[in-house]
Amino acid sequence: MPITIKTKKDIENMRIAGQKAAAVLNMLDKYVVPGITTEELDKIAFDYITRDLKCIPANVGYNGYPKTLCTSLNSVICHGIPSESQTLKDGDILNIDVTVIENKWHGDTSKMYAVGKIQNFAKRLINVTQECMYQGIKKVRPGEKLGTIGSAIQKHAENNHYSVVRDYCGHGIGKVYHEEPQVLHYGNPGEGLMLEEGMCFTIEPMINLGSYHSKLLDDGWTVVTKDGKLSAQWEHTIAVTADGYDILTLREEEEI
Repeated sequence: MPITIKTKKDIENMRIAGQKAAAVLNMLDKYVVPGITTEELDKIAFDYITRDLKCIPANVGYNGYPKTLCTSLNSVICHGIPSESQTLKDGDILNIDVTVIENKWHGDTSKMYAVGKIQNFAKRLINVTQECMYQGIKKVRPGEKLGTIGSAIQKHAENNHYSVVRDYCGHGIGKVYHEEPQVLHYGNPGEGLMLEEGMCFTIEPMINLGSYHSKLLDDGWTVVTKDGKLSAQWEHTIAVTADGYDILTLREEEEI
């Protein structure tokens, strides 16, 4: 699949979708508490997306995926499926990943949540993973190479004694949910595809407390750390601008 270059109007349409996706994560803040199930969170998100935002939850039915959100808890790296049997408890960490479709354009983003009071080592993993994402974003500009983004993420993670998941990566996005390019979260500076104005893609590093090795569960979706240790992830949709980058899913509380 070729890389699609977006016009300024396209990017503004993507920003509308991106801000609606960001609104879902903000809305869920008050609901991510001990005692709620991930299935309940999914129902709340579905109703909000369809009723209040009046847009489409992109995950529902995508390649057979059954839910609105991906809810990745503790040692789940990505693509955790919401479930009635999965009740949040004090000390858990949770990634919620949501994508919406607005006027045919996709907005894709994810955020880490602390459930109740979490341990300091879990809080540090969450914070450093967010920093890894920002380190990668700051490298985005026309003429830069994708390997430089991945290298910045990998360096920050490994300097903090964490590992970067290799088997899953960011992706191009637009009217198509997943398109080229693939955006690896590791690599070498100056290697890989050269960026140009109008490219849009996600940066979504998955950072593990232990080894980077992963395992796919029998449900065909849920990916966990092979060693059972914690994993964290943050994600934004990014547009390459004439002189740098534009974060289309940026939330108000963020400063980078």
